[in-house]
Amino acid sequence: MVKPWEAQALSAQARQLTPQADERGRVRVRSLSSAVAFSLTIVAAWAGPAFASGPGGAVAGSIKSSKSTHTTKKQSTRKNTTQTPANGGVSAAPPVVPPGASPITARTPNIAYGGPVYERTATGAVVPYEPPAPVAQVSAATGGSPSTSPEGEKPELLVPGTLARYVNGLAAAPMSAPATVQEIIWAGDQIIGLPYIYGGGHASFISPGYDCSGTVSFALHGANLLAAPEDSSEFETWGSHGVGRWVTIFANPGHAYMDVAGLRLDTSSADDPSNQQGPRWRPLRPANPGYVVRHPLGL
Repeated sequence: MVKPWEAQALSAQARQLTPQADERGRVRVRSLSSAVAFSLTIVAAWAGPAFASGPGGAVAGSIKSSKSTHTTKKQSTRKNTTQTPANGGVSAAPPVVPPGASPITARTPNIAYGGPVYERTATGAVVPYEPPAPVAQVSAATGGSPSTSPEGEKPELLVPGTLARYVNGLAAAPMSAPATVQEIIWAGDQIIGLPYIYGGGHASFISPGYDCSGTVSFALHGANLLAAPEDSSEFETWGSHGVGRWVTIFANPGHAYMDVAGLRLDTSSADDPSNQQGPRWRPLRPANPGYVVRHPLGL
């Protein structure tokens, strides 16, 4: 049996030990909290550069645009009609090309074409296309221009079949394609040869030069598929998921380009022997890794 004086001594000793034990507990909690905060600081510092936008086009919020809505004249293609994978839509496997769809890859960069070419005139007539003569030759012989298109506009070229063809730097639209596809191609032709300008085509469709997503936006707008410019990140959720029958868009946070009926509209010279920058029609790439794959509804 514990005597009264022994009980008082033990109680006093317990009162001395309890604050110390409690303090040690608080020290451990504070130490653990500090370690967690330090770790989160390191992670945040590392993650910033990792998610910074790469070269290509403007990223979301970096260019002030005139757009107030993402609806279109023909349809609301801004809506994400299908779910994208959890990793942002980029799949490790090559995208599936639907039967009968235009190709999205090519084994060779050769896009030379020697078949018949036609031109749609301002009246809607389709006539054989006659390439314009060199400026010096025209001036000496006739003093005029053989072009049937209004000044400053590129001709609206057509070729038989289902594939677009490369003709003197422009794309000739396939006669068998829907009118909307032809309009995409003819709109893209209008900015061929302009310089690459970061953010070009975002504040307005009219620009002295274009970046990657500005180029894609301009061509889609020409077919009334886009009411306001999109950046490359926005194209990751634009339209419908996967490869299209005629048109396929490849987008990630740093770049975007578009394949239309077998030709690539791109500002990057990747897999293009011409090595020219800015909006150009180019060969299809051997593969398209690292991109979310989208297409306009119905195309």
